[in-house]
Amino acid sequence: MTVSRYAAITLGSNSFNMMVAETVSDHPKIVAKYKRKVRLADGIEADGSLNLSAMARGIDCLAMFAEMLNKEGVSAENVEIVATATLRKITNSSEFCRQAQTVLCHPIRIISGIEEAELIYQGMAATTAGSGRRLVIDIGGASTEFIVGEGDKVLLKTSLAMGCVTFNQAFFSQYPFQSQHFDEVKRKVDITLGDYRTELSQLGWQSVVGASGSVQSIVELLCARGEPDVITLTVLQELKREILAQPCASMLNINGLKPERAPTFSAGVAILLALFELLNINSLHLSGGALREGILHQLARRC
Repeated sequence: MTVSRYAAITLGSNSFNMMVAETVSDHPKIVAKYKRKVRLADGIEADGSLNLSAMARGIDCLAMFAEMLNKEGVSAENVEIVATATLRKITNSSEFCRQAQTVLCHPIRIISGIEEAELIYQGMAATTAGSGRRLVIDIGGASTEFIVGEGDKVLLKTSLAMGCVTFNQAFFSQYPFQSQHFDEVKRKVDITLGDYRTELSQLGWQSVVGASGSVQSIVELLCARGEPDVITLTVLQELKREILAQPCASMLNINGLKPERAPTFSAGVAILLALFELLNINSLHLSGGALREGILHQLARRC
């Protein structure tokens, strides 16, 4: 009996990702992963359009994904492609989707921030051990999702316009970086949270889970240093000090930081530090999965 393979492709503001899986014991088993730092949000122009360079980076990545889908033996009907914040906001998203379909032969579904938050929570719940009420934070390239849930039940979900790529452009585009840049990020995060700051605090939680790139970059750094893989306020304050002490904007002198993570590392740390302080977070662990895993679990039920 041939086992059907299926693939979840996510077009984020920072990275494009593809996971290929098979169903084993009613759950997706990942057999291949592909990823490229496209940094789509870097290409948003003042008029709200995506520039040609960023569009070309995205289409080139999708052409590679198409080759890998063929290599992995995934049929077109078993592919789900979703796009998030950047393609939600740009004025020429239809042109990007048109070009993308010529190389992938599959339509792109641009999901709302609320749907993205729901899928992130599903992916986290399916892959991350734990119980009780949890706050899930997913810092992407152009948006951050917040979800509070217990088990399979979501109590609050929202998507807000703050991300490591867009905040890097706004607050960390000029070197040397200064403490005031972190202060400016905190003020912007506070304004963006708005009434959700009170709502989140009133709901409360027993633990906090972080998903995707910005959180993962910090956890990878801690693991490379042989330190516990839990993010605390002390950890973030120390990383802030290291960022401000860097001799150049590359951040490559920070021990344990992967080069591909460096361009948006400062903004990611600044956003997370602001959230720790504004929401009184004590500690945060990395989720076992997020958006992609949420899509895979939907596909597993369908394929």
